[in-house]
Amino acid sequence: MTYQGTSISRETKPVVVDPGPPRRVSKTWLQRRWVWVLLLVVLAAALYRHHVSSQRAASQATSGPARPPVSVAVGTARQGDMPVYLTGLGSVTAYNTVAVKSRVDGQLVNVAFHEGQHVQEGDLLAEVDPRPFQVQLEQAQGQLARDKAQLEDARLTLARFKQLRTEGVVSQQEYDDQAARFNQFTGAITADQAMIDNAKLQLTYARITAPISGRTGLRLVDVGNMVHANDQNPVVVITQQEPITAVFTIPEDELPPVIKKLKAGEQLRAEAYDRADQNQIASGSLLSTDNQIDPNTGTVRLKAVFENTDGVLFPNQFVNVHLLLDVKHGAIIAPVAAIQRGARGSFVYVVKPDHTVEMRPVTLGPTGRTEVAIDSGLAAGEMVVVEGADKLREGSPVQVRGAEREGATPKPGG
Repeated sequence: MTYQGTSISRETKPVVVDPGPPRRVSKTWLQRRWVWVLLLVVLAAALYRHHVSSQRAASQATSGPARPPVSVAVGTARQGDMPVYLTGLGSVTAYNTVAVKSRVDGQLVNVAFHEGQHVQEGDLLAEVDPRPFQVQLEQAQGQLARDKAQLEDARLTLARFKQLRTEGVVSQQEYDDQAARFNQFTGAITADQAMIDNAKLQLTYARITAPISGRTGLRLVDVGNMVHANDQNPVVVITQQEPITAVFTIPEDELPPVIKKLKAGEQLRAEAYDRADQNQIASGSLLSTDNQIDPNTGTVRLKAVFENTDGVLFPNQFVNVHLLLDVKHGAIIAPVAAIQRGARGSFVYVVKPDHTVEMRPVTLGPTGRTEVAIDSGLAAGEMVVVEGADKLREGSPVQVRGAEREGATPKPGG
């Protein structure tokens, strides 16, 4: 440093810190440290041994003996026409149902049908005692004969009065009275004829005949009972079963294509299956659709008609109706049993030439009772597993057992 021309020099000396007396390391602390080191070494060795054991087990599993093949049944995909059906649950209804009642009052004296008999229109079913109506007819006929005689007398008298009126013997008033009397008897003749016709009609009604052709039910009135025209219970109920109809329902979303087909004049085929939906029992056609949709169920009613010449359909019978809406030509068709479903959607197990299976995703088209159309993912001629798929996974070896299904080609060996 310099002050007033005088230079002063000062040396900077390093500062020395006295470390003090040396520290002594505790023997106990050293022992604990070595214990922890040994524990870490043992743990690392155990982890390494576990890793080696796992690798060895995996290597043995990979290089071990091959798994035995899984026994499966297969079907072969084919190309063909796939019908598109609409299915609905319904019940059979008689084409016509008639409750046969008596149209006159009287005692039932005869029953001419057997319960369950097939009758034709006009066949005699029962008879009401006809004697009261026969008496009424005879009375009306007698009244007509009397009025005819009086009419003839009035006609002759009127002719004489006309001559006498010309000669001035009778007055115009007397002539007009006689003409009115003649007209009265003419009206009486007409009334008598109407009474005769009514008596004949009542006599005809005494014979109860079948109004339609059909099957009779159980007899509801026995011989000897009084029947009346206003009775609540009929004598018998006749149902027309040839042809017969079935009323079934489909969802409202499926109605537009049906309406489109009907407007185009196409006749849609309807097939009736039993309650279990396994066996077809009749074939017919769609007759009509209802004019409104049920808002509670979102369905619409359709009516199909069947000839039923063999009598397999019975009124109030539950049936499953399959309505043939369209036919998909050239479709790839596979058995329904081959379709599996998982987290990624629908798939099938395809049997490859090396007798292993491949899990193949597929896109489904129209589905039938036993077959389904495959829009993509499968080719004609490929074999798919239809039984035993629950034991398979990608690459599993298989052995085909039994006869192949759905027209399969020769099966591969095990």
